[in-house]
Formats: sequence, structure tokens, C-alpha cells
Amino acid sequence: MNHLWLDLGNTRLKYWVSNPEQQIIEQGAELHLQSPIDLLLGLSQHFKSLNISSIGISSVLDNSTNQRLKKILNRLNAPIYFAEVQAQYAGLITGYDQPKQLGIDRWLQVLAMTRSPDKYCIIGCGTALTIDLLDHYQHQGGYILPSLYLQHDALTQGTKGIKIPEQAFENLVAGRNTSDAVHHGILLGLLGAIRYTLTLHPDYQLIFTGGDAPLFMQFLQEYQPRQEADLLLTGLQYYVQQQQGKMEDSIIPNRH
Repeated sequence: MNHLWLDLGNTRLKYWVSNPEQQIIEQGAELHLQSPIDLLLGLSQHFKSLNISSIGISSVLDNSTNQRLKKILNRLNAPIYFAEVQAQYAGLITGYDQPKQLGIDRWLQVLAMTRSPDKYCIIGCGTALTIDLLDHYQHQGGYILPSLYLQHDALTQGTKGIKIPEQAFENLVAGRNTSDAVHHGILLGLLGAIRYTLTLHPDYQLIFTGGDAPLFMQFLQEYQPRQEADLLLTGLQYYVQQQQGKMEDSIIPNRH
């Protein structure tokens, strides 16, 4: 029996399929172009052939869309677990004054790191660049910055000819043309934010996750950064394990 894990973002659907030993046997990512229902309908028949026994979901979509997605996934005849941000969970204390305002993707990444509790500065390199601080089980809050590509789009909107060349983020030398000045400046700003955070928290271990992690890590080697691939997936798996444990505890008969 296999397990299906879904990460539903604003523009992209990412999925993993793991075997009973939690080894990833299949994965994929596709843009849903604001039509996640249509995309999931197209994938559901494939998922049905994979003998799915449970489904874990991280979704930033609205409740109405999530309920429609759930109806489609019900065809797989497997229990569905939607991850939800909680003030306290499995020892983790969420740092936001209003925990529900914290993005589920950031929360799951922080939750994943509590499996090896320590002081961490967790950098998520996704649509936004996120910085979260974790002191063992206490989430300290964090920062959200536009990613390399969002900043590029904002700076070049309405202009002509400023494309992202292949070597755009290869170094940080002062640009001698507009393209280099823009791209090196964007990268310099994001690296500066990370460095400043670490000056405030010098004893925190630097953790990167997300597709652009290697790009940032090459400029921050003095901090001995560590990459955690698919940290959201790790957090989602841990979340579901805890949920399943609670369900098992609730059906154990009273022996007293």
C-alpha cells in the first residue's frame, strides 16, 4: 500500500508517492494555472492505479476549492489528512500571535525540523523567500521577502529587453550593464537579509530548502549551510503520523 502526498500552492501542484517504508517511488510537479480541480481530475485516474492507502495534503487554496479537491480524492477510497496550522502541535509552539495567519508551507517546514530539535534559521526558496527561526520547539517568527524572480518581474515590468540570462546569478560583482545590475542587486539584497538575520542569531544553524537552495548556499558557505530537500514533505509526513497516532489512541479500549 502506497501513500500520496500533495502540496497545493497558488500556481503549482506537487506530489509524491511513497511506499510503506516512506521511500519516494514517484514524484511530479505541474502548474495548475489557477485550475487545480482540472489538473487533479487529470491525475486522479493515475493515482487510482497506485494502490493509495492514505493521502496527506498541504494546501494554501481556499476552503471551497479544498472541499472540491477532497471530493475528487474520495474516489481513491483512502483517508485524507489536510494539514492545519496549530498553536501547539507535537511539541512545536507556533510563534505567530494568530497562528492561523502563518502559511501552512512554512509551518510544516518548521515542524519537520523539530524532529531534531536545535536552533535553526530555516530558509525556504519558493515563490517567496521565507526565513523562519526555530529555537528547539519554539518558533520565533520570521520574514517573507519577494523571491529572485518576483523581484525581477517587479523591477522589469513595463520595460523592454531585461531578460534573465543563464548566468544572471553567477556572481555578485557590480553590474556593468543594466541586466547584471538588476540581477546581482536582487541577489545581493536577499543574501543581505539572510546575513543580517544570522548576525542577530549567530548560534542558529542555517537550513535551506526549495529549488533555489544551492544558488544561495554557494554564497553563504562560511555559515556551513545545510540543505534539506523536500522539507515540506517531511513535515507533512510527520504531521500525518501524529494524526494517525491520535486516532489509534482514541480507539484503544479502556482497560481499567
